[in-house]
Formats: sequence, C-alpha cells, structure tokens
Amino acid sequence: GFDNAGLQIGLTEVEATGALLCLDVTEAVLDEAIALGYNLVISHHPLIFKGYKSITGKDYVERCILKAIKNDIVIYSAHTNLDNAYGGVNYKIAEKIGLKNLQVLEPKENSLQDDLTQAGAGIVGELDEPETELEFLKRIKKTFEVGCVRHNRLTGREIQKVALCGGAGAFLLPQAIRAGADVFITGEIKYHDYFGHEGDILMAEIGHYESEQYTKEIFYSIIRDLFPNFALQLSKINTNPIKYL
Repeated sequence: GFDNAGLQIGLTEVEATGALLCLDVTEAVLDEAIALGYNLVISHHPLIFKGYKSITGKDYVERCILKAIKNDIVIYSAHTNLDNAYGGVNYKIAEKIGLKNLQVLEPKENSLQDDLTQAGAGIVGELDEPETELEFLKRIKKTFEVGCVRHNRLTGREIQKVALCGGAGAFLLPQAIRAGADVFITGEIKYHDYFGHEGDILMAEIGHYESEQYTKEIFYSIIRDLFPNFALQLSKINTNPIKYL
C-alpha cells in the first residue's frame, strides 16, 4: 500500500501497560504516554513514511523515534486499512453528521457487495430532514470544531444527500456528483478543484485533522470490546499542525 501502516517502532513481546490513542504521533503525545505510564501509542497517521539511514534527532520524526525507543514505547499505526474499512473513518464522520442509508461512494473492486461488509473510499448518506446550506455548514463547523470552513458559492439548494471522505478526498468529487449528493465534505480540496461545480454540488473543506479527529474513538471502541479491563486513553493533545487566525 501507499501508506506505511502497522507496527512502527518497538518490541511486541513486552506486556502493554496501557494504550494512548491519537491521530498523529508527536513528542507531546509521547510525553503524555510517558506521564500516564503507558507503553503503547496507537495512531491513525503513520509516524514513519520513509527509510532512515541514520537517526540523529534532526527532525520531529527522528526525535519521536529516539524518545519512543528510550522509553520502551511501542508505536502502532492503522491508516489506510481504517480509511477504507466498514465502520472506519468515514462511518464515524457520517455518524457525527447524523446520516442514514449509508453507501460506499467508490466501492473497492471485488469487495463484498453486501452493505455491511462493503469496503471502499468515501460514503454517501442522507439526513432525516433537509437543511439550508448555511445551517448545514454551520453545524459541520461546530461538530468538527473547524477553524475555517472553505466552500464554493452557495446557490440556495437544500442539503439532504451528503457525500464525504475524511482526509484528502477531493479525488472523489466526480463520484459525489454522480451519486446526486447535495454536498461533498472532505478534509482538503485544491484551489483548481473548486472551479465549475457551483451548479453540481456544494463543496465543503473542513481540514484534514478536523475530518479525521474522531478515528481515536474507533480505536477506543474496538480495543474496549476486545480487552474490557485494558488501560485506554484518548490523547488530549490537538496535533493539528495547522492553526487559524
């Protein structure tokens, strides 16, 4: 796969004292784990993307690697497998928005077509009641604590059918339009992608971090079900590197 998911750092035969769940691994998150006495950090985004020839602490990734090893912390990341999974990132976003009748926007080739196990990118679903564009965008801003919602021109359409994809999902815009969605929500949209779609669909860009922040809750419920007595904590640190004035 494109992403480096799975075990990132550490020895697996050590007994876990507890797990800290986060979106991104940063030094502050590792300090948080150390303070809690937990030796497992589970992140959505991988810390390590490339091969290292040396680890000298010259950037935050190398400093995290050194800190984790020094403190016997295991780092595990579950990225793409969670993006495209049933019950994954996009289902969590859909749940937060209150969507029903969910369907995968771009089903994976050969994935089981039974709705319950269908895997693929993005989701489309429906609101119980239609909302105005402004009501809907304001609600999204509040729900996902977005510093700045970027969107294309409002045309006065009603919003009922909603397509979405966490993270950088702008590649699914044609599928969202084809699905007849009133709005397409994703984390990142490039400037040129905004042109020419006012008549087709409302586009809303809510930030990569904001769109994926609730993945921690997915890890939480999966681990809680498997190990009811295991020490588990959601990171309290906002690791979004983007700030809004």
